[in-house]
Amino acid sequence: MRTLAPFNDDWLFCPGDVDARTPDSSFQVVTLPHTNIVLPHHNFDNAEYQFISTYRKRFRLPEARDGRRVYVDFDGAMIACEVFLNGQKVGENEGGYTPFSFDLTDHLNENGDNLLVVRLDSTERPDIPPYGGVVDYLTFGGIYRDVRLRYVEPVHIDKVFARAKDTLTENAVVEIDVTVKNQSAGLQKVWVWAVVSELVKFRGELTPATSRLFDGQVVELEAGSEQTITVSGLWEEPQLWTPEHPNLYEVEVRLTNQDSSQRMDTIFEKFGFREAVFRDDGFYLNGEKIKLRGLNRHQTYPYIGAAAPARLQRKDADIIKYELGCNIVRTSHYPQSPHFLDRCDEIGLLVFEEIPGWQHIGDQDWQGISLRDVRAMIERDRNHPSIVLWGVRINESMDNEAFYTATNALAHKLDPTRQTGGVRYFQSSQFLEDVFTFNDFSNSVQEPEHTPHLVTEFNGHMFPTKSWDQEERQLEHALRHARIQDKAAGMDNVTGAIGWCAFDYNTHREFGSGDRICYHGVSDIFRLPKFAAYFYESQLDPAVRPVLRPATFWTMGDRSEGGVNPLVIFSNCDEVEVFFGDERFGRFQPDRQEFPHLPHPPFQIWGLNLLWGGHKFDDLRVVGYVNGQAVIEQQIEADGVPRALVLEADDAELNADGADMTRLVFKIVDKYGNRLPYTNQVVSFEIEGPAELIGENPFALMGGQAALYVKAGREPGAVTVRATTPRLEAASVTINVK
Repeated sequence: MRTLAPFNDDWLFCPGDVDARTPDSSFQVVTLPHTNIVLPHHNFDNAEYQFISTYRKRFRLPEARDGRRVYVDFDGAMIACEVFLNGQKVGENEGGYTPFSFDLTDHLNENGDNLLVVRLDSTERPDIPPYGGVVDYLTFGGIYRDVRLRYVEPVHIDKVFARAKDTLTENAVVEIDVTVKNQSAGLQKVWVWAVVSELVKFRGELTPATSRLFDGQVVELEAGSEQTITVSGLWEEPQLWTPEHPNLYEVEVRLTNQDSSQRMDTIFEKFGFREAVFRDDGFYLNGEKIKLRGLNRHQTYPYIGAAAPARLQRKDADIIKYELGCNIVRTSHYPQSPHFLDRCDEIGLLVFEEIPGWQHIGDQDWQGISLRDVRAMIERDRNHPSIVLWGVRINESMDNEAFYTATNALAHKLDPTRQTGGVRYFQSSQFLEDVFTFNDFSNSVQEPEHTPHLVTEFNGHMFPTKSWDQEERQLEHALRHARIQDKAAGMDNVTGAIGWCAFDYNTHREFGSGDRICYHGVSDIFRLPKFAAYFYESQLDPAVRPVLRPATFWTMGDRSEGGVNPLVIFSNCDEVEVFFGDERFGRFQPDRQEFPHLPHPPFQIWGLNLLWGGHKFDDLRVVGYVNGQAVIEQQIEADGVPRALVLEADDAELNADGADMTRLVFKIVDKYGNRLPYTNQVVSFEIEGPAELIGENPFALMGGQAALYVKAGREPGAVTVRATTPRLEAASVTINVK
């Protein structure tokens, strides 16, 4: 039978290209995911992570092989590697964003010690996508995703693709493609069975409930061959997967011997019943037209590069849906973590996933790696109901008929259920995909030349904005997102708009600011909001939660010519009431004249120039109303003097696995808890307990907010972090490592 054994623990790491003569004492003990160098959040050279490193793992098999094959499965390592077992090379891989596996069986010491060595090249090699030209993001080094040992019988299941058809009828059809591989020395005859189960939440976990066994099929395989067969069955009145109700199902595929007396293999995959299609007049999910509103996401983080554990990956999906109010995310510009995609499935966040690259198309060998990336991406991720579109064109590249004919054909062969897109920044382009995906930097929405049409980037480098910029720039940044989302929402021949981008990110010196950060995000690099994030958040349904975000720091002189006119409030309330201290200024409705197509237009309140001069400058108080009832209130202090240092952890508990992390947010705030963006105080941290802090300590604040990470060790216990800064009371937070 199949066994999956976690293989992240007790690796040895050396930041150099060393041979077997180098003693283990020259290595550091690490746990995966791992970055080859921890860096400051900005002001570093990307050359710092570009080196060859060596990983070792000494191990004994966790259980007897009993005639099974043993593979090592890597979810991702950046950017090219050679792998050796007991001195013998077992394989190599080029490319950092897709999984790869090697068969270890023939070189294993089954009853004794083994040594696995990974020689990892993290240089930006021009022969491997995305490199060859300039690239507007960084590819931090390391074995930065999970690794497993996989035991399988010589005859085993290699791939499973579960898909639903006729989902909008009373009797939906489930088709399950099963690829079986025979690594034995002779002819094998086996049975393939499938059990489909509806998943329900029980004590916070997804648990199989109603189940149905589908009819099995016989598979006959020659030695060394593989074969794909399809098992199918009906499911009456399925619970559809939607953004509001992301119902999931599980397929259990069983492989038995010819007389079904012995189970040889079992594999589980989640899927959903849903129909997603882009048409000329819009995007339809389960027959309902939905306007797409989303943001792009880079997978990188401050300090740790891309080596984020499952908790942080899942948190990003939660931020994009619940804090930023998006219904779609684009994985720019590469396949992203399985943990991130799993969470998108669970919470109902739609995904546009694309292959690695940025503008440059290399030679035939380079294109061969890219075609392999298409295959690896789709075969890994085609069971995710959240994914509604495959990106099979190198982002913003020129036309290449032969190459893109091949990528589209391969995508349709591997997954006939989904359409393809190809992101470009010019409309007069050869349209080989199913959906014309277009980066529109016109500061508007161009009338489409091709449909279906999806805007996949806008704003971004056209108006970079820091969280400590002058108020009117931060406000204009937010309004640009609002204007373009409004215009896209009003165009029937545009399926939606995905803004650039969710979070600020590190980049090469050819791009970004002087500290090598692209300040294009609606949130900063720590995932903390700018005013533009308030706009996206305000598009949430008030039934989910009311939102009330004045887009001001409420100061006398942060806008040209002074004042706060107009006062812009991002809210999903029907009305807002504005007070200056105890003085009522008025009650206002959203600006539907300038933003007629948004679900929840911004409020733009003019006439506040009356405040300056003769009137007392007092605290701002705003009350939000839904259906005539006051549901939310927000206040901002007028004097702007720092009142408190705030320290908050995203999670109260961590797992003692040596890799688990949570974000630790710190802010300097007014008496109502609003960040003060022009504080630049130094904050220092102390930690007690079985964990470590990842990030700059002490930290010189910019923008009034930032974050570190708390990384669990291997022992359980309470972890207390204490933060201090001059002139304010210390703050602390406690996390339980279990």
